[in-house]
Amino acid sequence: MERSGGHASERSLTSDPAAEAAKEAGLTYTTDGEPGIRRVRKGKRFDYIGPEAKVIRDAATLDRIRSLAIPPAWEHVWISTRPRGHLQATGRDSRGRKQHRYHPRWREVRDANKFDRMAGFAKALPRIRRRVARDLRRDGLPKEKVVATIVRLLETTYARIGNEEYAQQNHSFGLTTLRNRHVQVNGSSVRFLFKGKSGREVHVGITDRRVARVVKRCEELPGQNLFQYIDSAGERRTLTSDDVNQYLRDITGEDFTAKDFRTWAGTLLAACALRQVTAFDSEADAKRNVIAVIDTVAQKLGHTRAVCRRSYVHPAVVDAYTEGVLGTLDAKSDEAAVLALLRRRSRKGVPQTRAA
Repeated sequence: MERSGGHASERSLTSDPAAEAAKEAGLTYTTDGEPGIRRVRKGKRFDYIGPEAKVIRDAATLDRIRSLAIPPAWEHVWISTRPRGHLQATGRDSRGRKQHRYHPRWREVRDANKFDRMAGFAKALPRIRRRVARDLRRDGLPKEKVVATIVRLLETTYARIGNEEYAQQNHSFGLTTLRNRHVQVNGSSVRFLFKGKSGREVHVGITDRRVARVVKRCEELPGQNLFQYIDSAGERRTLTSDDVNQYLRDITGEDFTAKDFRTWAGTLLAACALRQVTAFDSEADAKRNVIAVIDTVAQKLGHTRAVCRRSYVHPAVVDAYTEGVLGTLDAKSDEAAVLALLRRRSRKGVPQTRAA
């Protein structure tokens, strides 16, 4: 019998990070379960209908709605009645996938918080890696061993963790929601091919004997879900993103999550690439070099340049490059150099830079 794993009771005791970010941003936490504004097509334009079934005429409200740039193709559009709501609008795109529009201030705070924790995450990485290596050597197919496999894949492939709701509704996948059809194991080589977020085709892999053995054993279990484990009662359970995040919290004692691996990867990849870029003679040369590196990192992470620069490359890395100090960092490894940079910049309280 297969059961779903997870930590629902533990999650209920933990405050919602989105609500915390909304409060920090000075915004109201909102959901599309609240009464909102509907969008109704009228010929070549749209009318906006408030909760009281009246057409919105207020100029300020209409200006706010237009500023959200909600695509005309979206259906089932909900728009918050609150100008200071952290979630401003939701809708379904042409493929039926749920999309969101957030308040700009909420995005700024979320991105800043994500970067603020990078130095702590980098410092915790050796501890995480030691635990992963130990758990990969466990006998059988216990939960810790399968979670450790996913954590190793998070770090080496830059893949997303996955969300079952997205898998069910959008048929887009991440590591914890992969199906057996998405993997091919050949000796110590493991290759994954699946549709990821925004319909992007993801093709990643790893050559690792221990990981390959675990993935092969998972693949041989009954059921279509790839990453399952055997609990103490001998029953199969499906692994979830909550299991992975709890594993990271148990190791570090901090609220790190699977998403931090991608932010760290973006920051580290950009720093390594910029350290190898030839010196620049002008501000324009520096900007071109930064854009080229960001484009390369964005391709590896499966993002646009703007999203990668804003949310996945720590601004301190770009600042250090344009100031000419990135290449002077002296450390035993690239990771140590970037960690030293983040600590130094954190002490100085350097703000975020604008996207290229």
